[in-house]
Amino acid sequence: MMGILVLAVVVLAPSLRTYAEQRQDIDRLKAAVSDQQDTVDHLKTERERWNDRTYITTQARDRLSYVLPGDVSFLVINDLKLPVTGQGGDAPVSTDIQSTDVDWLTSVFASVMTAGLAPEEASK
Repeated sequence: MMGILVLAVVVLAPSLRTYAEQRQDIDRLKAAVSDQQDTVDHLKTERERWNDRTYITTQARDRLSYVLPGDVSFLVINDLKLPVTGQGGDAPVSTDIQSTDVDWLTSVFASVMTAGLAPEEASK
């Protein structure tokens, strides 16, 4: 009886291991199919949204800043709060006129002359 039991274990063990591995593969593939089906359903609903004219108009307004004729559009640039600087928070604004030591007209003239008198590159 013991010999038959050992023989049964030796013969059936590889088959049972193969069966368990195949069940794990099937479960893993079912999970992958379920995830892909969720993705397909999401893409189908997205496609249906793009068939709606109102959704297209909303997306054009949000993404491309389009407006309809007669509408007024306001665009807020840099709506972030400025960081607080200094120890006291708000620094007093100076009413004194400040001047610089650089003559801007001479600086612009020198820049134009430098650009105009630059050597030309050799033609290839």
